[in-house]
Amino acid sequence: MQTGTEDSMDVPAPMAGSIKELLVVAGDSVSAGQELLVIESMKMEIPIESPAAGRVVEVCVVAPQAIEEGQILLRLEPA
Repeated sequence: MQTGTEDSMDVPAPMAGSIKELLVVAGDSVSAGQELLVIESMKMEIPIESPAAGRVVEVCVVAPQAIEEGQILLRLEPA
C-alpha cells in the first residue's frame, strides 16, 4: 500500500527486516516495476519494486538499517 500526498507516494516496507542494498538515490527517474532496494528478512532477499513510474524524491533508509513493517522506505513523485 502506498500513502503520501497528492504530489508524492510513500513506499512502505512490506515486512520487518534490514536494508540489504539501495539501488536508487534521490533524483533518480524510475519506471513501474523497477527494483528500488532489497530487504533481507529471515535470510531471504526481497526486492522492493516501484509501484509507478516517477522520480525518487527521498530515500528514508540506509543499508544495513533495521526496519519495521510499514516503515516508509522512500518517497516517489509520480510521472
